[in-house]
Amino acid sequence: MLLKLIDSNPTFAPKESGPTPERLIAGAPHYKTWAQDVAKGELVHTGVWEATPGETRSIKGETFEFCHILAGVIEITPDGGDPMTFTAGDSFVMKPGFTGVWKTIETVRKIYVTVA
Repeated sequence: MLLKLIDSNPTFAPKESGPTPERLIAGAPHYKTWAQDVAKGELVHTGVWEATPGETRSIKGETFEFCHILAGVIEITPDGGDPMTFTAGDSFVMKPGFTGVWKTIETVRKIYVTVA
């Protein structure tokens, strides 16, 4: 299908996970992922992701990620940069090579598109 609606409030069961121990900085965040589309031979992933409060290292590697915040509050601090706060309605991109700290202040839900 060449046109895909992304359901921001999916009713199917999510994949549940958490940060890897080496990326956890503070708290005990819990993640839910509702994967909704995969394209270009597994290179592009789209869906909805949710995280409870906590603080982790964000390392994009070779991945490009677009995020649109649906609910919640996060603070992202790029290594060597100033913190940026994002709330519902905000969108941003983390480009390949990005590293920093992702702090979920209030449970966050976002639409994501990743390109490897």
